[in-house]
Amino acid sequence: MAAPLTAAIPAPLPRSPKLPLKSVVAVVIGNWLEFYDFLVFTFFAVMIGDAFFPGSSEIGRLLSALATFGVGFFTRPLGAAVIGAYADRAGRRAALTLTLVLMAAGSVIVGITPTYAQIGVAAPIILVVARLVQGFSCGGEVGPATTYLLEAVPAHQRAAATAWQAYSQQLAIILGSGIGVILASTLTAAQLHAWGWRIPFLLGIVVAPVAAYIRRQLPETIDVSEAHTSTAAVLGDLLQHHWRAVVIGVFIICGGTISTYVFTYMTTYAITTLHLSTTIGTTLTLTGALAAIGGLAVGVAADRFGRKRMLIASRVLFLIVLYPSYVVLTAPSASPVLIVTINMFLNFVFSITLGSIYAFLPEAFPAAVRSSGLAILYALGVTIFGGTTQFVVAWMIDRTNNPMMPAWYQIAATLVGIVGVALLSPDPEVVTSRALAISE
Repeated sequence: MAAPLTAAIPAPLPRSPKLPLKSVVAVVIGNWLEFYDFLVFTFFAVMIGDAFFPGSSEIGRLLSALATFGVGFFTRPLGAAVIGAYADRAGRRAALTLTLVLMAAGSVIVGITPTYAQIGVAAPIILVVARLVQGFSCGGEVGPATTYLLEAVPAHQRAAATAWQAYSQQLAIILGSGIGVILASTLTAAQLHAWGWRIPFLLGIVVAPVAAYIRRQLPETIDVSEAHTSTAAVLGDLLQHHWRAVVIGVFIICGGTISTYVFTYMTTYAITTLHLSTTIGTTLTLTGALAAIGGLAVGVAADRFGRKRMLIASRVLFLIVLYPSYVVLTAPSASPVLIVTINMFLNFVFSITLGSIYAFLPEAFPAAVRSSGLAILYALGVTIFGGTTQFVVAWMIDRTNNPMMPAWYQIAATLVGIVGVALLSPDPEVVTSRALAISE
């Protein structure tokens, strides 16, 4: 196994970006489409449940669909290990192109698979296979995409650049829920359940080939001649020297991923728990994502005041507003306008917690294992906590008949995340690099 590449101190980074702005934009657009294809499933969980899972129980069909959504998370750690390590040894660009192709293939399968009524038990089986492919791709996307953004700019601008990782995911939610609003407003309920839900999956694959082509033209951000020569070498270095950062990172991700998937569940929550219309439910998710714009500004602040300080402060603020917001949100007298407003407020405060996390986490690793380290900790955290969130929330609400369950779940996860942030420190190589760049 090649010797760990963790001791070398990089040369001072220039103040101007090392790569053209269009390269950063290309990564952001690709990440946006990648997460759109993965997340759009949840906006149409009710329709997918009716199409692929038989049974007379509405909650049974919904839970089956949400379980299928969760299945996609089980291959995310595998995709993170394989594609994340591939990015560390072959370059970020090659990995980023591969993830888009795989995600598009999964979306095609979901969009064209016949229903249970048409082909029987083969329908949910094919659906599960498609989600496994999408999960593998999504697991491999975060590491290479975030490390590319981190390495494409000077060290003193990294938080501002990597905040786009979080914001591109919000753009994915906006696109998916926006299409949901359009479909709910233009199609009848029968049309939406019969075939309308397929449109978002087929739309997602139209632009994927273009995005993949753009990514193939990206300049590389690492010198692959100095990288580990095999996947085993990358993972061996990571597990031997950086396992603590991976474990703590999983708990930090817990704090954010549970809230993320609670917010993407709001369409179903509004329809099944708050008993609002489909149009209002999809609008709830759309307006919540539109409100999630605070992360970018906090990314700039994190470059100036420090990632850890901004992360802890923003998560404490989110913790404070959670309970009272849900009290108002679930009140019997709450109007649809008030519900939408409160949800927008919660999304805005939550977005502040995302402004520095995508710089803070990869900076816990040296460049030689940065993509794989981030990809694996992110995939494990999202698989264990995010992939189960919507199923757990739906189950808890059904068992307790308490609409406040999402709030309690988010409060517990946020507390865990705060402790994790306090325990994690950046890699010494990264600290030196950032100090040299700022001192120029």
